[in-house]
Amino acid sequence: MRRTRLIATLGPASDSPAALDALIAAGLDVARINTSHAAPETLGIQLAAVRAAAARAGREVAVMLDLGGGKLRLGSVDEGTVLEAGQTFELRAVEGPGDARGASVNHPGLARDLAEGNLLLVDDGRIELEVTAVETATVRTVVRAGGPLSSRKGINVPGVRLGVEGVTARDLEILEWAIGAGVDLVAQSFVRSATDVHRLRDAMGERRIPIVAKIEKHEAVDDLDAIVEAADAVMVARGDLGVEIPVESVPVVQRRIVAAARAAGVPVIVATQMLESMTEARRPTRAEASDVANAIFDAVDAVMLSGETAIGRHPAHVLATMDRIVRAAEDAAVEHPWSPRPSAPDDVAAAVSRAACDLADGLDLAAIVTATQSGATARSVAAHRPKTAIVAATPDPATARRLMLVWGVRPVVVGTYETIDEMIAAACAAARDSGTARPGDLVAVTGGVAVNVAGSTNFVQVNRV
Repeated sequence: MRRTRLIATLGPASDSPAALDALIAAGLDVARINTSHAAPETLGIQLAAVRAAAARAGREVAVMLDLGGGKLRLGSVDEGTVLEAGQTFELRAVEGPGDARGASVNHPGLARDLAEGNLLLVDDGRIELEVTAVETATVRTVVRAGGPLSSRKGINVPGVRLGVEGVTARDLEILEWAIGAGVDLVAQSFVRSATDVHRLRDAMGERRIPIVAKIEKHEAVDDLDAIVEAADAVMVARGDLGVEIPVESVPVVQRRIVAAARAAGVPVIVATQMLESMTEARRPTRAEASDVANAIFDAVDAVMLSGETAIGRHPAHVLATMDRIVRAAEDAAVEHPWSPRPSAPDDVAAAVSRAACDLADGLDLAAIVTATQSGATARSVAAHRPKTAIVAATPDPATARRLMLVWGVRPVVVGTYETIDEMIAAACAAARDSGTARPGDLVAVTGGVAVNVAGSTNFVQVNRV
């Protein structure tokens, strides 16, 4: 069984029923739906298509909705616009058509945030603008590096904290739809601090969906530990991150983010340009294959494809290629470099999870089986990266789908149970039915004396299937 999860972004190349069937057959665990330019009606069609494809395959597939967040963007620009080095270009607070002379931006207060000499990087740094003058509603720049320019391209301002809202009105509108639609995970873009994560969670009220905080702003790196603590998972979003900080710092910061998440027992995703050349090509570059493998050697929970599957020429082939690279790296990995930090003295569930991993090593068990309502114990066991297979037996299909993001966990939906004996029987049956254990094998079962109560795990027991 592959332990690391595979995430693929849906788009025109991959959201048809046939394309989704092929992606799931290639190993898809989590489908990412980007909301930046889509209406709720379109998102609903994509969500329904994923659910239908997963049902056809008889597999659990999670859906992660990626909120657009407070990204600074250009407004509309005439088709065919090209900027030349040395020319002037204006950024305007007033919305209107754009051309080679200037364009509007979606942040009316941009002029208040900038000063002469600031560098603006447009379209992932393909175009560079240097601020020459700041007026009330206009920022005047000179083009340092030119190129083709189109509508809605993103703008990064390294080293400058912009007054853009961390959670936008559109984010809240899409979130309200997502809660009602039953989306499994929400990715929060352009998180700057833990406060942004708390704001999004507060907006959910009691209707909680796990939040994946995307680390792609220089401010987020500075507040990393607090963000990891506030979020349910984190993503190393290297696209914007590679523009916000020096490119030579990206690999160092990636390892720092992964280490912080692993120490906290929080799932971590590495994303962006992992197999970028395969958007067109049939084979990845050697550097791309090494990039994916190095993430596996760091024991991340998941690796993600973006444009490769959203607009690429052969999405399922790309995912299958990533699957092969991941499996080869997992087979070669001897030890995983980071372990969770010691749990609090009164954290019984964490202690039970650690004890289950110790039992599995000492007794050569076939599986560690967590009887779980919320998935918390399965995540806690997975944080130790045991060699033994992990099975999560849960009566909640939503919990099963959300666990598809977590390293090494095989979720199995079981019937409801009322007693500890029924719980243990369901857990052993889940290990057997999933093919993880055979009749007669020993497994470690974790659960809670308070049956069907989330967060009540307080025992581990060795049982024979």
